[in-house]
Amino acid sequence: MEKKLGRPRSEETKNDILEASYDLLIENGFAAVTVEKIAERAKVSKATIYKWWPNKAAVVIDGFLNATKAELPIPDTGSAIKDIFIQVDNFAKFLSNRKGNVITQIIAEGQHDIQLAEIYRKAYFTPRREISKQILERGISRGELRKDLNIGACIDLIWGPIFYRLLITGEVIDETFIKEIVDYAFKGIRQ
Repeated sequence: MEKKLGRPRSEETKNDILEASYDLLIENGFAAVTVEKIAERAKVSKATIYKWWPNKAAVVIDGFLNATKAELPIPDTGSAIKDIFIQVDNFAKFLSNRKGNVITQIIAEGQHDIQLAEIYRKAYFTPRREISKQILERGISRGELRKDLNIGACIDLIWGPIFYRLLITGEVIDETFIKEIVDYAFKGIRQ
């Protein structure tokens, strides 16, 4: 029997930590999660956690991303409007469950914790914007969208109403609303 090397075990430990942080986040909310509780749940020392992450926010965000990456796939149907609709609709459906509810908690905590806000922007929202950017760039290259498109402004135009409802009005974010937003946006950016 071959002896296992340290690296796979380390990855297993890292995954245990990510799962523990995510489970605690879902069970108790961001404010109640501590590095001590994560360590206890993952059956590791706090030093082991700090070996990979600088603070609670970093490990919790990584745990969240690790657990949810499969739920928000990157669409590529051959149509920019369909891909944006799928991306936004998948996100809205995700928001409607308990896991997605965590996003509002993290954003709220980030209003008082600049370090957390920076982490979630870099780790979660910047990659989401990049996906939208790729979708719009594909639409431009296929001739579906105007060549002079301000991609950043278009992304804000599409996503702004989603976060306005999520964080301000609390109104429903359903498929009908998303279709209207995407249709209105694409009327202005089509070729």
